[in-house]
Amino acid sequence: MPKPSIRRFLLCSVLSMGFVSPSSAADTDFQTVGIQNNMPAFFEAIKAKLDFKLAWTPQVKDLAAWRQAGRDKMWELTLQSPDKTPFNAVVLDEQDRGSYLARKMVFNITAESRVQALLLVPKGSGPFPAALMLHDHGSKFDIGKEKLIQTWNNDARLESSKAWAIKFFSERFPGDELAKRGYVVLATDALGWGDRAALTFETQQAVAANSFNIGTSLAGIMALEDTRAAEFLAAQPGVDKKKVAAIGFSMGAFRAWQAASLSDAVTASIAVNWMATTQGLMVPGNNQLKGSSAWNMLHPGMQRYLDFPDVASLAAPKPALFFAGEKDGLFPVDSVNASFDKMRKVWGAWKAERNFDARLLPGTHEFLASTQDAAYDWLDQQFNGK
Repeated sequence: MPKPSIRRFLLCSVLSMGFVSPSSAADTDFQTVGIQNNMPAFFEAIKAKLDFKLAWTPQVKDLAAWRQAGRDKMWELTLQSPDKTPFNAVVLDEQDRGSYLARKMVFNITAESRVQALLLVPKGSGPFPAALMLHDHGSKFDIGKEKLIQTWNNDARLESSKAWAIKFFSERFPGDELAKRGYVVLATDALGWGDRAALTFETQQAVAANSFNIGTSLAGIMALEDTRAAEFLAAQPGVDKKKVAAIGFSMGAFRAWQAASLSDAVTASIAVNWMATTQGLMVPGNNQLKGSSAWNMLHPGMQRYLDFPDVASLAAPKPALFFAGEKDGLFPVDSVNASFDKMRKVWGAWKAERNFDARLLPGTHEFLASTQDAAYDWLDQQFNGK
């Protein structure tokens, strides 16, 4: 330890270089705050720098080239590679539901994963319109596909899914309602749900981090699998390939507009309760700041190029329907409306204004019977002219 005279010399030297003395440090603003509200304290300055350099602007002249550039960048950010693995589907079980058949089956969704699925097929020869139903997050992992299509021969999952239907879907199974209208309907489990369950609320961050550590991405895997599921559905016997919709609620809505943007197999989309701007979501108190579920919808670096409505706009000029709830605490209304306005301009640039429909409903975070009926009426109109 230095002698007292040496310590005094060092202290004087430090003070002479402009360092604050210990006695005055408490009264001096000498360092910026690090973390606040689960974000860097300087997050507003970072947000101010976001210019979404690949977003559509009125200066875009070649819309097809703009869309392809956006798609290419999104696929790069997902950290996924193209996958053309044969599906090799096998039917495991079948149930007659009157006007349609319900099937449990397995197929190769990627080269790495073979998954179980629920498929509803109308009776008749077709060709039929089709819908890929994409389930929500809900921090409920014991069921995935069963949230949307009624299962059988599994009492625990049936009871769980009925409770989910009561909570969010007016006691309905949205996929079955669409099958009654003559649609082929497919639902699979996202990684970590249902038959692929191992996720818990607490382990999501570890799974996401470990995915990055092996060169992939939890959100990217979901994006790839959803587009592959759409391709599988379009390839089913009796399906009209020109009429394949992606439909989802909550996180499923994110998945639906993302699949429509990234895959030509999806020809229309319905997104219920997931759309807002980055600026509107990244604010203190928003659910997006809690991590957890956000990992499934996080493509690192995306906001340097495209905002959420910009990605959704890559689906233009395909028919697209968006619903939002005025009282949905997860998605601030001003941010929702800003997103709708931004997307509407892109569809307008394609001269396809009539293909874009955005509706703000008086409810909360839910997909009630009245909304389901309105959504399916809209889809009938797009596909069948009814």
